[in-house]
Amino acid sequence: LRLALLTMLLVLGVQTNAFAMTFEETPYFNDLVKAGKIDPVARRLPQQPRIIDLEKLGREPGIHGGKMRMLMGSKKDVRMMVYYGYSRLVGYDLNYKLQADILASYEVEDGRIFTLHLRPGHRWSDGAPFTTEDFRFAYEDVMLNKKLRRGGLANSMLLDGKGPKFTVIDEVTVRYEWDAPNPKFLPALAAPLPLYITYPSAYMKQFHADHIGEDKAEALAKKRKYKHWRAMFIRLGRQNRPENPDLPTLEPWFNTIAPPSEQFVFKRNPYFHRVDANGRQLPYIDTVEMNISSPNLIPAKTGAGESDLQGRYVSFEDYTFLKQSEKRQGYNVLLWKSAVGSKVAIRPNLNFKDDTWRAVMQDARFRRALSLGIDRHEINMVTFFGLGKEVADSPLMQSPLFNPEFASAWAQHDPVLANRLLDQVGLEKRDEDGTRLLPDGKRAELIIETAGESTVETDVLQLITDHWQVLGIKVFTRATQRDIFRSRLKAGNTMMSVWSGLDNAIPQPSMSPEELAPSNDSQTQWTQWGLYGMTGGKSGIEPDLASAKRLLSLRQEWQQSPDDETRERILNDMLKLYTSEVFSIGTVNSTLQPIVVSKKLHNVPKEEVYSFQPGSYFGVFMVDTFWFQDGLGSD
Repeated sequence: LRLALLTMLLVLGVQTNAFAMTFEETPYFNDLVKAGKIDPVARRLPQQPRIIDLEKLGREPGIHGGKMRMLMGSKKDVRMMVYYGYSRLVGYDLNYKLQADILASYEVEDGRIFTLHLRPGHRWSDGAPFTTEDFRFAYEDVMLNKKLRRGGLANSMLLDGKGPKFTVIDEVTVRYEWDAPNPKFLPALAAPLPLYITYPSAYMKQFHADHIGEDKAEALAKKRKYKHWRAMFIRLGRQNRPENPDLPTLEPWFNTIAPPSEQFVFKRNPYFHRVDANGRQLPYIDTVEMNISSPNLIPAKTGAGESDLQGRYVSFEDYTFLKQSEKRQGYNVLLWKSAVGSKVAIRPNLNFKDDTWRAVMQDARFRRALSLGIDRHEINMVTFFGLGKEVADSPLMQSPLFNPEFASAWAQHDPVLANRLLDQVGLEKRDEDGTRLLPDGKRAELIIETAGESTVETDVLQLITDHWQVLGIKVFTRATQRDIFRSRLKAGNTMMSVWSGLDNAIPQPSMSPEELAPSNDSQTQWTQWGLYGMTGGKSGIEPDLASAKRLLSLRQEWQQSPDDETRERILNDMLKLYTSEVFSIGTVNSTLQPIVVSKKLHNVPKEEVYSFQPGSYFGVFMVDTFWFQDGLGSD
C-alpha cells in the first residue's frame, strides 16, 4: 500500500521524500555521515527517487555490501561499467520498452517535441546539483561549439541537417523541439553508448575556454600536458569512458583509479537516484573491481574463481572447461542466448575496388548462391553442438519483428540451385581444377578477412571453405588486427569480411533501423555507401544499387514516422528486403553465451538474452540490484 501510494504521488509530481518512505542508511557510508562529510541518505536522494519494486520483477530484495570482481582484456574496457551500470535519462525496461530513469518523466508531442522533467534534488556523484544548467551547458557550450564538436551535432540530434530548438523551462524542465518527428532521439538516450545531452557543468566549466578565458584554458592544458584546451576538455569529460576519477557521474559506481593501471576500482555513488521498496539506496554492492588481463587468459582465470560476474571474453567453446570447475570454485555457469542476427556472418564488400568483383558481388544472385551453398546444419552440429538455429542473418524469436520468412531467406542448403544461380551471374566457365572463372577470365578466388579475434570464426570459415569449394569458388582467409581490418575495409581493399550479424537481433518498432541501410562507414558490406549515408552525401559514394537506395528511402520514412505502428510496417519492409537481398550471409543464431556467476551473487537472471544493443549486456537487468548473500562478496 505504501509503495502504491508513493508511486501515485510520484506520478502526480508530489515531493514525497520526507514523509512517504523511511530510508535505510548504507553501512558503507556510516562513518562519512557521522563525520559530517556527506549528508544522511534521506538528504542525499532526490526528492523523487526512482523506486525499484524487485518482488514485482520476480527478484529478491537485497542487502548492502561486498566487492564484485570482473576480468577485462583491455584498459579501454572501463567503458563496460557504463554499459553495466545502465543509468540513463531514458532507458529500456525488461521488455525493451522505453521508460524514464534518471528523468522523473518525459512527454512527447507529435513525435517532435520532447519535454524532459528532472528529479528535484538530484545530485551528481560529487554532490553538485543536477539541474537544467547541465543540459544547457552540454548543448550550447559543448555540442554547438565548433572547437569541441568539429563534426557538429550527433546524427540522432539532426533532421535534414538541422538541430533542435532547445529551451530551458525552469530548473528541472527542458525541451527539445524539431520541425518534424525525430524517433531517433529517445532510443539514442537509451543506447549502450548513449547520446550524452548533459554534462556535469560545475566541474567541466573549469576546463572550458568560454568560462575561464582562452589564455587561462591553454595555460591549464599545457600544465596538464595536453596539446590544447580542446583536447583537455574532451579527455577529462569523456562520460562513455570513465577514466577520469574526478569526473562526476550519475552512474551507480564511479571510477577511482586513473589509467594506466592493471586494476580499476569503482565505488558506490552516494547520490544514486534508485532505491528498493524497503528504502535501501541502490546499488547493493559497494565496490566493483575490474582487473585487466590478457584476453586469452580470461577463461582460465574465470575458471579459477577470479571473477564474480563474467560474460565478456568467455565463449561457448569455454563452456565444458568452466563447467568442470563450477563446484570447486563456487560459481554457476549460466547459458544465455546471444542476441545477434548470426553468430558468424559473411559480408561481401559491395564497395570493393576491383570493378569485376564489385559487379559480381552487387548481383543478388551471387550472394544468394553463396548463402545456398552453406551447410548450416553442419556448422551448427560441429561448432555449436546443434544448439543454435540455422537461419539467415535475421531477428530472434524474442523480437516482435521476428518472421519465419526472414529467418529462412535463402538459408536452405541447396547446392544445385546455388550452381544454377552462379551460372546465371556469368560464372559458368571453369578451369581445369573446377574453379569458376570471372567474366574477365580470372579465377573466382575469394579472400575473406577477419579481425583474428575469434576461433569460432576460424572454425566456421574452414567449413564454409569446403562448402564453397563444391560450388567452384576458391576461398582464402586472412587474419589481421582489428585496426588494420577496419582500415582496409574503409579503403575498399577487402573483398569479403567475417563478423557477427545484426547487432540488434531483438529489435522493437521504436528502435532505429540504421544497421539495415547504408548509414555508417563501420558497416562492412558497404563502407563507402555507409559514409555517404552518415554524412548526408558530403563524403563517401552514393549507392548505385536499387535495393540499397530503397533501404535508404525506407530508413528516411522511418525517421519521419510519428508512431510505432507505422515504424513497425517500415521495419518489416526493410527486413524483408535486407534478408531477401542477402546483404549479410548469416549462418546460425540463438547460440549460447556462458555467463559465470558467483554462487553468492543473487538476482542475476538464470536465462536471458545477452545483447550489446539494446540490452547493454547486463545493463538492462540492473546490476545495481545484484547482491551478495553475506554482504561481503569476494575475499
